[in-house]
Amino acid sequence: MTTADTSAAAPFGRALCAMVTPFTAEGALDLDGAQRLAGRLVDEGCDGLVLSGTTGESPTTSDAEKADLIRAVRQAVGDRASIVAGVGTADTRHTVELALAAEKAGADGLLVVAPYYSRPPQDAVEAHFREVADAAGLPLVLYDIPGRTGTRIEPETMLRLAGHPRIVAVKDCSYDFLGAQKVIGRTGLAYYAGCDEHILALRAVGGTGYVSTVANVIPRHLRSVLDAFEAGDTPVSARLQQRAIPLIELMMSAGLPGAVTAKALLGALGLPGGPVRAPLRPAGREAADGLLAVYEELTR
Repeated sequence: MTTADTSAAAPFGRALCAMVTPFTAEGALDLDGAQRLAGRLVDEGCDGLVLSGTTGESPTTSDAEKADLIRAVRQAVGDRASIVAGVGTADTRHTVELALAAEKAGADGLLVVAPYYSRPPQDAVEAHFREVADAAGLPLVLYDIPGRTGTRIEPETMLRLAGHPRIVAVKDCSYDFLGAQKVIGRTGLAYYAGCDEHILALRAVGGTGYVSTVANVIPRHLRSVLDAFEAGDTPVSARLQQRAIPLIELMMSAGLPGAVTAKALLGALGLPGGPVRAPLRPAGREAADGLLAVYEELTR
């Protein structure tokens, strides 16, 4: 059996970038910058783009901005890449409204995070996802990131939700590798690593691919991790994964949010990104210089 036989189908591709939302220097939505960044990411190996997720600063963009972003990116990439729109909120009714708007704007799928802050029990979490899936005509990606939401999508809940025809995938930021394997082994859900350090590990146990923040700056390198694995060269894939770890750690585990570190590095490279919106604050000079130094070492 080849490595390509070890996972479910990839409904949105395998290499997905959790794209930043570019803003102008004045803090307005930069649609031209978004189109240029999206085009570069697709040219550099991304199968899909996830818009208005955590890295896309979704809590501080308006509903209208989210829809405008989808339309602009669709115009830029056409059918060369899938577009998955983040529509999750703490309010089921608002989430449904965003889902319908994303569908109208041209998205291919919906990223729906567990309802946050109110910390609903699992039966309510399940009902939330079912209501969104029933209302929308697009396939759903369940976004499990309890470190931010305060609420886990428990494996047993995922097993039940997997029976819904429009719930097709999971973005996994649970840090529960055992739970992920249980769901992969018992369902047809496509599992995407939401933590860059897990890209190869999750793929090797039947995961589909990744939704990556770090792909904003090294899309080709991360794609090469999957390409080597698909070609049956696991040692090369492992070396490529390990080479990326210093940058992954600095961008994702050094105390600053991924949106901040990604935009700092994009700015240093002369690529679209712009400032972050409050309450986030830009990376300081020392952090930005450190990111650039590690990036240059990786890409040398």
